[in-house]
Amino acid sequence: MTAPVLPAPAPSRPLTPVSKVLRLCLHALLLGLLALAAGRAIADSAPRAGWVVAACAVLAAVYAGGVRAPAVHRSPRAGAVWLASVGAAWVALLALSPDGLWIAFPLYFLELHLLRLRWGLAAVALTACAAIGGFLAHSSAVTPGAFLGPLLGGAVAVATVLGYQALYRESERRRELIEELITTRAELAAAERSAGILAERERLAREIHDTLAQGLSSIQLLLRAAERTLSEAPTGAGELAGPATEPAAEAAAGQAAALAHIAQAREAAQDNLAEARRFVRALTPPDLEHGSLAAALGRLCAGAPWPRVRFSLSGTPRVLPTPYEVALLRIAQSALANVVRHARAKRAEITLTFMDASVTLDIVDDGQGFDPSSAAAARGDGGFGLPAMRSRAETLGGLFTVESDPGQGTAVAVTLPLPLEAS
Repeated sequence: MTAPVLPAPAPSRPLTPVSKVLRLCLHALLLGLLALAAGRAIADSAPRAGWVVAACAVLAAVYAGGVRAPAVHRSPRAGAVWLASVGAAWVALLALSPDGLWIAFPLYFLELHLLRLRWGLAAVALTACAAIGGFLAHSSAVTPGAFLGPLLGGAVAVATVLGYQALYRESERRRELIEELITTRAELAAAERSAGILAERERLAREIHDTLAQGLSSIQLLLRAAERTLSEAPTGAGELAGPATEPAAEAAAGQAAALAHIAQAREAAQDNLAEARRFVRALTPPDLEHGSLAAALGRLCAGAPWPRVRFSLSGTPRVLPTPYEVALLRIAQSALANVVRHARAKRAEITLTFMDASVTLDIVDDGQGFDPSSAAAARGDGGFGLPAMRSRAETLGGLFTVESDPGQGTAVAVTLPLPLEAS
C-alpha cells in the first residue's frame, strides 16, 4: 500500500491530555490486536503459525519504530514512507491470517491522521477493500458481515476523526478569540492608563495655571507697581534730610505705597508656597482647609491688587463637596486673574448664589471686554484660561457661560447642580 507525499504540516502545538490518551489508546489497540492474532495462531496450532507470529512482530516493530522516530512527526515524506511500510506489513499479515482483518480499524485512524482528508478517505476505502478481500480469501462462505464489518468500521473511524477535527478547530478558534480578548483587554488597560495620565496632566496644568501661575503673575504686577512707585517718588537726600516739605511727603507716601505692594507680593508668595506644598501632599486648597468657600472667596477679593473687587453672598449657604468648592474657587481665581491682567477694569464683583438645586458663581467687571468668539480670547495667554474654567464646570455636570463685548465689560457665570446629599 502506497501513500502520496504529504504537505508540510502546520506548526504543531503541545498535546493536550485528551490527545495523549487517544494516542495511547490507539497504540494499545493495535498492539493488542497483534498479540491476539499471534496468540490465536499459536493456540490453534495453525499451519503457518510461525509466519503469523513473525508477521505480527515485524508489524509491531515497524509501527513502534515510526512512533518513536522524530522524523516521522516532522517530515511528511518520512510519515508517508512509514505509513506505506505499516500497510505492507499488514497486507502480509492479512495474507497469512484472517485475524489480521481487525488491524484495519486502527489503521483507519492512522491514515486519517497522517494524510490529507481526500487521500485519507481513499486510503480508508483501499484498506477496507483489502480487509474484505483478505476475509474472503480465508473463508469459503460469503456473508454480509464480511462486507459490513470493514465498511462500518471505516465509516465509524471517518466520522470520529472528522468530529474530532471539527471540535479541535472550534477549540482553536476559541483559543484565538481568547487570545484576542486578552490582547484587547491589555490594549484597553494601556489606553485607560494613558487617558488617566493625560487627564491627570490636564488637571495639574489647570491647577498650576489657576494657582501658581496666577499668583506669580500677581507678584510680578505688585513688584512692578512698587518699582514704578519708587522710581516716580522724589529721592533727593537734601529733600529728605531737611524740614518736612512737599517733595519729602510725596517720597514718604511713595515709599509707603511701595512697601504695601511689596507686602502684598510677599503674601502672594506665601500663598503660592502653600499651594506648592498642597500639590506635593495632594491636599485641598489652603484657602478651603480652615474655612468655607464664601470665606475663601472673600479673602480672594480682599487680596486682589486692583481693581476694587467686592464679594457678595446670596441664598442660604450650605456645605458643598470638596470637588465643587475647589472648582468654584479655581474658576474665581482664574477669572479674577484675567480681570487684573487684561480687563483694565475699575470695579469687579464676585457673587456666590445658593439655590434649591444648584449653586452659581458670577464674576462681573466693567473692563474693556472682548469678543468671546475669538480663538485667541478663548485660549487665553497661557492656553488654560476660559477652556480650563469650562472644563472644570463640565466635569461636574455644570454650565459655563461667558458674556462680553468690546467696551462693555465681561460677565462669567458657572452653575453647578447640587448633588442629592448637598441639595
